[in-house]
Amino acid sequence: QVQVVESGGGLVQPGGSLRLSCAASTRIFRVYDIGWYRQAPAKQRELVASITSGGSTNYADSVRGRFTIARDNAKNMVSLQMNSLTPDDTAVYYCNVGGARSGFWGQGTQVTVSS
Repeated sequence: QVQVVESGGGLVQPGGSLRLSCAASTRIFRVYDIGWYRQAPAKQRELVASITSGGSTNYADSVRGRFTIARDNAKNMVSLQMNSLTPDDTAVYYCNVGGARSGFWGQGTQVTVSS
């Protein structure tokens, strides 16, 4: 069982930035694909950004150019740098390790973008 813990959420004004972190308790972190998902109230969970074990990245159209995902295999961590935030980015953000279907999820961290 892999434990996944997100951190870094909070309240930020429109146009601001936040950096989310995801830590996973596994010795083979480097082999996993990692994804950041988010779920806003009354909406389905959606993939925001992902990074493969090889370092290839993918972004949702809504965040491309504003968000950056990166991984540090030595520290078993993945980050999500979020810039130019808008109220539409308000959601609970979840880190997934190993795939949405059979992977491991964290408890989520709330991001609220509001003036």
